[in-house]
Amino acid sequence: MGEPAIETAGDSRKSWIGLLAKAELDELENAWARIDPQPGVTLLRGPETGLVMARGRIGGGGAPFNLGEVTVSRASVRLSCGTVGHGQTLGTIKRKAELAAIFDALAQTPEFAETVEREVLTPVARRIDAQDAATRQQVAATRVDFFTMVRGED
Repeated sequence: MGEPAIETAGDSRKSWIGLLAKAELDELENAWARIDPQPGVTLLRGPETGLVMARGRIGGGGAPFNLGEVTVSRASVRLSCGTVGHGQTLGTIKRKAELAAIFDALAQTPEFAETVEREVLTPVARRIDAQDAATRQQVAATRVDFFTMVRGED
């Protein structure tokens, strides 16, 4: 089995930003609706959509090359307490980037950190883990072990 997407409440900010980027819009919207009281939020940047160059490597370790551009959305917010959060996501859904930024800021505050983990991060991590397990199961069902096949040697 692979590693769980989230391990503990003490996960780094990098980990939770990654989970927020992988969250579905409805997961973020539903979690935001359950936050009570909702803090004041001021948009600092965006939300805006742009392009980023994706780079690849031949064989995973060869020389890097420009694979192509991907669409991303980003936003930055400031909570009424002064905490700043940033959100980025693939695609053009600006609201998702805005909510990711809000939850990033909330996760940095002692008042909301536990709520963000319980309402957003843990459910998203569980969904991702379940999807990964299903994918591993599908791949395992079609796996062929060529080393155990009989060779037709003369």
